[in-house]
Amino acid sequence: MFAGDLLNQCISSSFGLRELNIPFFGVFGACSTFVESLTLGAICAESFANYVLCATSSHFCSAEKQFRFPLELGNQRPQTSQWTVTGSGSAIISKNGSGPYITHITPGKIIDMGIKDGNNMGAAMAPSFADTLTTHFIDTGRSPNYYDAIISGDLGYVGKEIAIDLLKANGYNIKSNYNDCGVLIFDKETQDTHSGGSGCACCGTVFSGYFFRQLKDRKMKRILLIATGALMNSTSSQQGESIPGIAHAISIENL
Repeated sequence: MFAGDLLNQCISSSFGLRELNIPFFGVFGACSTFVESLTLGAICAESFANYVLCATSSHFCSAEKQFRFPLELGNQRPQTSQWTVTGSGSAIISKNGSGPYITHITPGKIIDMGIKDGNNMGAAMAPSFADTLTTHFIDTGRSPNYYDAIISGDLGYVGKEIAIDLLKANGYNIKSNYNDCGVLIFDKETQDTHSGGSGCACCGTVFSGYFFRQLKDRKMKRILLIATGALMNSTSSQQGESIPGIAHAISIENL
């Protein structure tokens, strides 16, 4: 099993799974953890494991307390801020089966453009998304229109627009088939969630609950899922450090 979350030393995962008595790897990629787990799980299934369980979770109140301010302080949130998704998403990868299949993995590199605002994580993570997606296209020779959908983890409304502009500058137009889990999970107008959703569970729940069903029902044939993560903690923010970003990509297809 591969699992991770946002709390100190991934205690939600390790404490929640301690009674399962199966081999366990705790992973941390911030909000990119779901796809990081799927990437590592796919490698294990390709080499030695018959089944691999990949899971992630996040919790709104806990994440606010750890990374920003306790809710009871009533701090004003800027429009660039995102709301951590309370939830959990998981997937089982097997060596055999009828699909959908993970066909390609593109691990991400740490990209730090000097963004220091913890309430603007979309801007901090968008460059890593653009780098990983560009790398994927170069490595595979594919173009954006190969996929029915290109989905980012939690760039939100602000980061999504930045990502579109960055990819356009790299020569790729993704606007027609690109969307973001942080944009999809909330109704911005009725729920007042500012720039959208974030957190490990953002990508995990939207993919597991919606996009995987689209693949199973063959309403979509090919999806490129790119989970994004802001690699910061409370100490780094207090020390005035910038926010490094990372993004991992997996191609999931019906063959």
